[in-house]
Amino acid sequence: MHALQQSLALGPVGISIGQLLIVLAFFMALLAGALLGRRYRTPVADTLFTLLLLGLAGARTLFVIRYWGSYDGILSILDIRDGGFDPLGGLVVGLAYALWLMWRHPAQRVALAGALTTGAITWGLLAGPLLLMESTARPLPDTALVALDGSPADLPSLAAAEGQPLVVNLWATWCPPCIREMPVFEQMQQEADDITFVFVNQGEDARHVERFLAEHTLELDNILLDARNSLGEVTGSMAMPTTLFYDADGQLRSTHFGELSRATLLSGIERLR
Repeated sequence: MHALQQSLALGPVGISIGQLLIVLAFFMALLAGALLGRRYRTPVADTLFTLLLLGLAGARTLFVIRYWGSYDGILSILDIRDGGFDPLGGLVVGLAYALWLMWRHPAQRVALAGALTTGAITWGLLAGPLLLMESTARPLPDTALVALDGSPADLPSLAAAEGQPLVVNLWATWCPPCIREMPVFEQMQQEADDITFVFVNQGEDARHVERFLAEHTLELDNILLDARNSLGEVTGSMAMPTTLFYDADGQLRSTHFGELSRATLLSGIERLR
């Protein structure tokens, strides 16, 4: 049985369903803004793009402040590929800017308010059911996996043996973001002894994986093989890398799509503690 689709793989690029919904909501806001702007003779497209950028900047800024110690310089702070955004920061900055604009430019009030309302309704109607389904506890899949030594393995058995939360990373040796985040996982696996990290390789054999680990001098525990990419299909995670965070009861609590930084990995782990 396949789970609710959480991400899509578009060639080498992975995108989450949540990101697609945000893009769609913004497009609907632009459309509503264009129609209302034409009626009231006040264009708001540029305003909406500025609002989006400021919201993203606010979300990033608050996240960086929360995990300041995990960033080692300005380049890592500016590297948004790790997906480190705090929605609260974006919401506060976006609403403050929108209210300021409507106070300063009364002519834009109707068009801007209509555009924002349309975008919010679109996102709510589409993302609401998705969030509701995601909030329903989903147990560890019992997909048959194989250890590097050829012995059979599965996530529920590993979780039962360890008795603590699991962070499950889906990866492959041909995936550049997977390679870049491996040292972060290696360090965290050594530091967080209350979390079990599992690395499930997608579609490759043991010899290839062992050669990769030796070439990159990586020391990782709990490396499992999923020759048929079954785990990605069962969890609805078709893009790599994907990291799944399961609590001590084996229930999925959050999912991170794309490359992780130390900050975003810590953010996911905090939800398990």
